[in-house]
Amino acid sequence: MSLFTTTTIQCGDCETVTDFEAAGSVNADRRPDLRATILDDSFQVVACPSCGAAMRLEPLFNYLDMELGLWLAAYPARRIGEYLAVEKEVRALFDQSYGAGATASAQEVGGALRPRLAFGWPATREKLLLAQAGLNDTSVELLKLDLMRRLPDAPFQPGVELRLVDVGEDALTFIWLDNDTEEVLQEFEVDRALLQDIESNADAWADVRAAVTGGMFVDMQRLYLDGAEDAA
Repeated sequence: MSLFTTTTIQCGDCETVTDFEAAGSVNADRRPDLRATILDDSFQVVACPSCGAAMRLEPLFNYLDMELGLWLAAYPARRIGEYLAVEKEVRALFDQSYGAGATASAQEVGGALRPRLAFGWPATREKLLLAQAGLNDTSVELLKLDLMRRLPDAPFQPGVELRLVDVGEDALTFIWLDNDTEEVLQEFEVDRALLQDIESNADAWADVRAAVTGGMFVDMQRLYLDGAEDAA
């Protein structure tokens, strides 16, 4: 089931504090409407009762979607530098629920799931979008690395992420965004044939693919984020 708890949220504009129903877990098979709101960026968004400004909690919930074969732990973007420690914590939770520490029936369910970890709303939405489109998220991360090589003017710097935001029949739409503010810095499309080229040339990408898939945090950023101080 989907679980929510009452907490408070403060408006960033007028500082009004109001009650908010925060998601702790989402079961998209029972509540497909919640999957839809994550995809359209309206999930966990509420208008301030005083000034009307949009307010949104940081993501901190588990997401189960048997239809899409996805189990996702969504965490605040600010914790991405701790990804090794968070990954360890999340792996233990998944193993207890659907892995070695679970019942035989739960393990059977877990065998059909791809466990993933995402930091921030754009990354969370991206994982759902890829699963819904039937695209391999690892291959998309390899495509991002390839695009960084192809785009010399890309605004690549600390705190800036590259995220896929739309899947078309012939093209994929990506954005560069500021991870703190979610401000879109640049948007562009690429031919889906580039993704197909990567998937058909598995040997050439084997080493990088192994590095990107080193844990539940399947993201090109794990190649250059340290996280070592939090791994103990």
